[in-house]
Amino acid sequence: MRFKLFVVCALACGFMAFVLANENISTEEFEDQIINAVPETVKVTKPKAQAEFVEVPKATPAPKKAEADNPKTKPLALQKPTLIPVVHVSSRGTDDVLTVAGLKPEKMFGALIMPNDYLGELYDVDNSGYNWDPNNNVAPPTTYSTAAGGYTITAARLAELRSNFMYWYFDKDMYGGRGDYQFDIHASMTQLHKNLNFQLPFYGFRFNYTRLSLNGYLEFSDPPEYLTYPLVFPIKDWPAKRDPSFMGIFFSKCRVGRIYPSDIDQRTPGVYFRVERDLMGRTDRFGVEVRERTMWDIRQGVVGADTFIPKHVVIATWKNVSFAGGIDNSLYTTNTFQMVLATDEVYTYIIFNYAVLNWLSHTEAGGDTTKGEGGVPAYVGFNAGNGTQAYEYRPYSQNMVIRDLANRGWANGFPGRHIFRVDEQILIGSCNKDIDAALLPLTFAPESGNMLGGQVVNITGPCFDPAIRVTCHFDTESVLGTYVDRNRVICVQPYLKAEGYIRFQISVGTQRFKWRGKYFVETPAAATEKIFFTTDDVHKKNPAEIRITWNQYNLTSNANANVMISLWGYRETKIEPQLEYIDVIEASYSNTGSYVITPSNYINRNNINRDMQFGFLQINLTQPDQYSGLAISPVLWSRPIPLAWYMAPQWERQHGKRWARALCDNWIRADRFLRNFAADLPLCPCTLDQAVLDKGRFRPDRECDKDSNPSCLRHRGAIHCVVSGTPVAQGAEQQCCYDRYGFLMLTYDQMWGSRPRRVHNLGKMPWNEASKVPSLSMWFHDMRPFYSCCFWQEEQAVGCETYRFERRPSQDCVAYQAPGIAGVFGDPHFVTFDGSAYTFNGLGEFVLARSVDESNKFEVQGRFEQLPVNYYGEVKATQLTALPCGETPPRRLRSLCVLCTPDGAIAWMSWPMDAGFTSIARV
Repeated sequence: MRFKLFVVCALACGFMAFVLANENISTEEFEDQIINAVPETVKVTKPKAQAEFVEVPKATPAPKKAEADNPKTKPLALQKPTLIPVVHVSSRGTDDVLTVAGLKPEKMFGALIMPNDYLGELYDVDNSGYNWDPNNNVAPPTTYSTAAGGYTITAARLAELRSNFMYWYFDKDMYGGRGDYQFDIHASMTQLHKNLNFQLPFYGFRFNYTRLSLNGYLEFSDPPEYLTYPLVFPIKDWPAKRDPSFMGIFFSKCRVGRIYPSDIDQRTPGVYFRVERDLMGRTDRFGVEVRERTMWDIRQGVVGADTFIPKHVVIATWKNVSFAGGIDNSLYTTNTFQMVLATDEVYTYIIFNYAVLNWLSHTEAGGDTTKGEGGVPAYVGFNAGNGTQAYEYRPYSQNMVIRDLANRGWANGFPGRHIFRVDEQILIGSCNKDIDAALLPLTFAPESGNMLGGQVVNITGPCFDPAIRVTCHFDTESVLGTYVDRNRVICVQPYLKAEGYIRFQISVGTQRFKWRGKYFVETPAAATEKIFFTTDDVHKKNPAEIRITWNQYNLTSNANANVMISLWGYRETKIEPQLEYIDVIEASYSNTGSYVITPSNYINRNNINRDMQFGFLQINLTQPDQYSGLAISPVLWSRPIPLAWYMAPQWERQHGKRWARALCDNWIRADRFLRNFAADLPLCPCTLDQAVLDKGRFRPDRECDKDSNPSCLRHRGAIHCVVSGTPVAQGAEQQCCYDRYGFLMLTYDQMWGSRPRRVHNLGKMPWNEASKVPSLSMWFHDMRPFYSCCFWQEEQAVGCETYRFERRPSQDCVAYQAPGIAGVFGDPHFVTFDGSAYTFNGLGEFVLARSVDESNKFEVQGRFEQLPVNYYGEVKATQLTALPCGETPPRRLRSLCVLCTPDGAIAWMSWPMDAGFTSIARV
């Protein structure tokens, strides 16, 4: 009986050894096959210049004396190494190692027959031992360099590198090692822990490690114990079930496959992993080439990555991996794909390269055992983990069209290449030809622009065709797109009368607008400044010169391009606002980034729109086709500026020497016909400390901010100003300025004091009517008269005193009330606005606070749920899990904010005490 048990155990062990041997076939088997297939008497020949035959006799142990007596029979690998820089040896499918100075050659066995035109078989080595061929399978030296005067890559070399689809991966190195090949990954150990030693932002988290899996993904946390197909992420039962954080290029159970001796690429099947760190400062050749190739592939492949420089790069390659559960012959049915991860520790981009996809699913997912067909295909996408959010790359993931991944994408012009940005949200950088739905997300950059227009927006979404028209729809305005490549079109944002987020859509051909996104419109006074004034001369009545600067690369990288500088103005004399062209300041000027305006050159101008008192400078390309070869031009706008430097001679001819008084008197007469707005404004805080803490109602004023703009040109002596955060019902805005002692400055004391405004910087809907346009209406009604009444006159002038005491008087803080504080915390405990504290364990949804002010209807609701069962059993308490808040009518919220945490919730509300805190009532 014992003998029988022994025999059974021996047979079982033998069977297991056979299975493991077939899971990971070694290169030695192929070498033996090749050796047996080539006669021993083969000599080095080059028939018809089509192939190179190299005889490398298999080494056998022999006495040293015999070798000396017959040196002609000495193995090739043991001969004196050839001198660098030119070495011609066979590399793939053998155990040879590149010979460099100071290193002894290793033994090589077997023979290869490869075409002469296959560059991967030819070494082209410089004097540092570096192989020029990007397809080489021998890793370069590991000596990094940051010394000055290092390697400089040429445009031709960069083009050569970028012409290759796959990035580097090596199964050998110059020191006899296995290069990037992960020989520890096999059927019995499918993943390895890898320390990155840098911060990798991914889906809102940061990691300094990863786990490399044979199953087609990089992992950051443990997967669930069991998987059911189709896979669904995030896992809703988290934390009861583990929800892994991962990047999945082909998430499916895999095993190492096999290759044929006739395959061109004889690199070892399996998983490869390479990390290149600190690329920004490296000057060694391989470091420079990795940085430049990755940088330009991402910059030209993803919209919004124009300034990205990779600091660290990770290259993970799955070469000839087969599906788990197949028969032995299925090991030759393999997939090859690669993940290139690049980060500067702020942004993270991922390139998916799908070289070959021959199978779709493993047997546990329903695939057959011979070809890996049928069942549920692999999962492609990303999961943030911890039950938060996931992105599944549709329509390919877990769908039969997953095979098309190798023929779609078109990133950098390559079929099979797909690019994503993954640091915060997942943004796709490749076109999607196969998906069709009602609301499809667009990827575009930049995601915001000046309301005046001219912003160049790069768009990725559907796959584009140069023969098919693309239309971009910004809110209510439509423009035609310009084709760049299959992955990208460009639209130039038009002039928009709106602010905040607007609907942005595109249509391709005659299709409806089904690709959509949200585009943010910046008001002209708050938009990113593109034209800078080096001095305050532009605000004066009669300056000698005005110096302006701009970033020349905001227009084009063409150093020979010329620009046109023009002047525009704004007025509201009709129901529809008017933004009009005034004059050309410079018709054609070299794009140097600076220019000096001489106002005396425009003394004799006689413009029909000389009633315009403020406007903008505009800079654009004289020849639009100088922008990357496309017939478009970006437009740069200045902030709003007064126009006395240009219009003063014309105003003097029309109104006389006292033209400023005439302009002021005209405005005062017009403003007296408009309704009074001051009674609707919130009262100013009495001190600077109160103003800074009252964040619910006031925000810093951009024209006088102690943190970002302390110059305070129109409020001299002030150190900080705040304005009301949102417009009142009639669209007005409060302004409160404070001096160095923190006290409120009033116009009753000086002309630099706080001034309420008839129109808020954000305007009022509908934005296309006079007195409601963001920024422009505020400048027309409130900023323009300050210049004509006070800034260009004396402080004691009649017009200035009328402006200060009658039309724009400061409001004091006599009736100001600081905001009250209320809170909910714990199981739960309540603190009301009047300071009362109590406990309430209600279960359900309740109203926490409701405004009693009819003009500011606001409501805060709360959802209370029972605490989860803990170690001691059921918990007889509730917690706040959701907090919706917003303007009403009752039972209808216009905005919503939610707070939900598994271990409790804390919510703090800031609202004026006179809003009232109603008794808790069920919704």
